[in-house]
Parts: sequence; C-alpha cells; structure tokens
Amino acid sequence: MLKQSLKLKQLQRLSPQQIQFIQLLQVPTASLEQRIKEELEENPALEEDSSDFENESDSEEDQKEEDELDYDLSEYLEDDGIADFRTKDLNYEDEDDDKESPYAKRNSFHEKLMAQAGELDLSERDRAILIHIIGSIDSDGYLRRPLMNLSDDLAFTQNLMVSEEDLEHLLLKIQGFDPAGVGARDLQECLLIQLKRKKKNVAINVAVEMVEHHFDLFSKKHFEKIMKALELDEDLFRKAQHEIIKCNPKPGGTAEDDDQLGTIIPDFIIHVDQGEISLKLNAKNAPELRLSKDYQEMLKDYTKQAESDKKVKDTLVFIKSKLDSAKWFVDAIKQRQTTLLTTMDAIVRHQDAYFLSGDETKLKPMILKDIAEEIGMDISTISRVANSKFVHTPYGTFSLKHFFSEGIMTDSGEEVSSKEVKKILSDCIEQEDKRKPVSDDKLTDILVEKGYTIARRTVAKYREQLGIPVARLRKEI
Repeated sequence: MLKQSLKLKQLQRLSPQQIQFIQLLQVPTASLEQRIKEELEENPALEEDSSDFENESDSEEDQKEEDELDYDLSEYLEDDGIADFRTKDLNYEDEDDDKESPYAKRNSFHEKLMAQAGELDLSERDRAILIHIIGSIDSDGYLRRPLMNLSDDLAFTQNLMVSEEDLEHLLLKIQGFDPAGVGARDLQECLLIQLKRKKKNVAINVAVEMVEHHFDLFSKKHFEKIMKALELDEDLFRKAQHEIIKCNPKPGGTAEDDDQLGTIIPDFIIHVDQGEISLKLNAKNAPELRLSKDYQEMLKDYTKQAESDKKVKDTLVFIKSKLDSAKWFVDAIKQRQTTLLTTMDAIVRHQDAYFLSGDETKLKPMILKDIAEEIGMDISTISRVANSKFVHTPYGTFSLKHFFSEGIMTDSGEEVSSKEVKKILSDCIEQEDKRKPVSDDKLTDILVEKGYTIARRTVAKYREQLGIPVARLRKEI
C-alpha cells in the first residue's frame, strides 16, 4: 500500500563556490590558463588585469567597490514571474555534472594515424577498411585482434566482405606509418618493423636474424645458444643486442608521451642559495583577474533606477549574478594559490634535508596524512594538490607524488623512507656483473647487511616499481 509522508533530513551539499574551488585546485598550471580563458569568455563581468602596478589607494578603492556589491535586492524580487536566470548561476554546471577539468586540445595517437591515412590514395572501400583497422589498434600501438575477427566485424557492421589477404595488405600500409612499429600484432613483429626501417649494417642484419628466427631464445636470455647457432663473437652479438634494445616495445605510447612531456609546466619553483630554501608559485599561466569596472558602475546605476522603475529589476539581478560569479572565481583563484603554497611549504619543511642536498636517500617517510595534520587540512585536499602537480628544483623537475613514500624500520629503530631502500636497490643492480645478475634473494641479504630488515617479496615489489626486470632478464654477454 502506498503512503505519503513528510520527512525532515539534514544533508551536506557543496556550494557552487566550494565546487569551483575543488575543480580549480586539481587543475595543473599547464591547464589553468585554458580554464581562466573559458571563464573570461563566459562572464563579461570578469576581466584580465593588465596593469603593471596599482597604488595602495587604488587597492583600497577596489576593495571598497567589491564590498559595495552586497546590495539587498529582495525588495526588487517580490514578483511571481521570476525569470529562469534568477534561480541559477549560468556560469556553473549543475552540481551533479561530474565533468573533467579542461585540458588543452591535442591530437591523439589515433588521430595522428588517421592524418597519415588521409595521405594515401585509396578507394572508398579500402579507406573504410583501413579506418576500421586503425580503430582496432590499442593505445600501445598493437593490433591484438585476429584479422579473421576484423573480417567478421566488417561483414556485420558495414556489409563489406573482406578477405584476410586484403586486410593483411592494408595492415602493411599502416605498419609503414609513424611511429615505427605501429600496427604490429605482437612484440616480435613490432621489433622487426623497427629494425627493418633502420639503415642496414652488419649489426642490424644480425639483429633482424635474431628476432626473426631466434626470438624465443633471445627473450629467455639464452644468448650462448644464439651465438653458437649464428656463429657470432661476443662483440658482434652485443652490437646486435644493443640495436634490439633501442627499439620501442610500445610505439603507441610514444605519441602520447611526447604530448604529455611537452606540457609539463612546474607549479612550484624552488631555489637553494647558501643553505636557504626559497619557494614560489609559478604564476605564468595564472593572470591577474579583477571585476569589470563597467559592470560595477552598471550595478550602481541600475540599483538607483530600480528604486523608481521596477522594470529594470531583471537586468539588475543579471548584473548582480555575473558580478557575484566573477568575485567567486577571483576568490577561488586566490584560495587555490594559498592552498598550493601552504601545502608545498609543508612538504619542503618535511623534506628539507633532501631539498638542501638533492640526495634521495635523505627523503623521509611521508604520507598525505602527515601533511594534512601539519597544516590542518583534509587529506582529500592534499591529494588534489599532489595530483598532476610538478615542482622545479635544482636537481630536476618532479611530480609532488615523488616526495611521498611509506616508512621502513631499520635495525637501529630508525624509520626511513622506502625511497632510500629503492635507491640502494637501484645502485646495487646498476653495479652488478651483468653476466651474473644479482637475484632478489641476494639483494635481500645485501639490504639486511646494511641494516634494513625487509622481506624478499618487498624487494621484488620495489624492483618492479623501479621498472627493473628479474635477474634472468638482466643477463648480458
């Protein structure tokens, strides 16, 4: 049986200002300029401040004008026919609209392949097939679906009867695209495509022979068997091996990575001078903003007219709404800068030994909770600051996440960062005899001897996080 009843609930909902601040906080400097441009285009009451300086009296006058924006418009709103724009701010999305932060437009990996496909002289039928093949290539640059499956797809979706031979012919054209290796069906084919594009010499010819006919032995590091089968000396084998190692196993990732690398703009800049650390926020892509003086004057004029003419109240509400939105945005930008600086300053103070020396072994254990408690902010706020943010230091440009790590207890009872342990692991592996690489068990023993009580599985986990393969795959001749 259906019943109607009234219930009173207390709910916590974010205000438009809070939502705007959260969105701005997680936007990196590289994308902040685009976000500000969008706001400037949408809100005519917001302007970019191009003045080089303002005197103190001007600043006080501007502040006074901003304070005067808080007019009481209630007497002008006593009307049942409320216009739609009065009930919501057009500058903000609905609260439930979970859109990603805007980023600058770049050509994707697949768009670059499509651009190259456009240069080919093909029939409409072949072009449709080629486009379908490109759409089936994954982000690594591989075509992992069997040609038979692509043939079935084309038959069902586009009513095109295509043989595997025709698909193979068009796939070869794609494999001639850049980056080299794209369109390969497995790693072996990917390496061969890249090797065959290189200028031919003895080492390249041997490398092609090794990958084409002895790939299984090569992947398992059975180098002696390959040298015996191809009658190679160690010097020529090393040269051929070096040519194979230089190939890119994920050609699709190259295009994406190049785009990303080109957009890294540090959010913070750190200088170290005579033992003193200075920190500043990179404001290159954060121009100074101000409220439009024209709109402020319009608000004053229309407020006076509204006292004698009720017809101007709609315009008055619209102007007030735009000025409020502009003021919220300016405040959110300022709050973003303050939060970023406060958080980064706490990180610098926590890791001052590292920033003074650049020695990664001096990084202390630090988690999001440590910084959140130190500056009195929520962990989620610290997480948003650390996400996609970079800092330029005298030792390189790093992601903020680089400075966060878990702690490990030494035999002496001292807590050290896992970064320190990883650095020792990396150094040990770098100095090992490549003919007899150090196993994870031996690495564990080395760390125990140095006072780091750590399990073998943890050593394996850290090694994998460093992108270092197991001992068998590190073996060289």
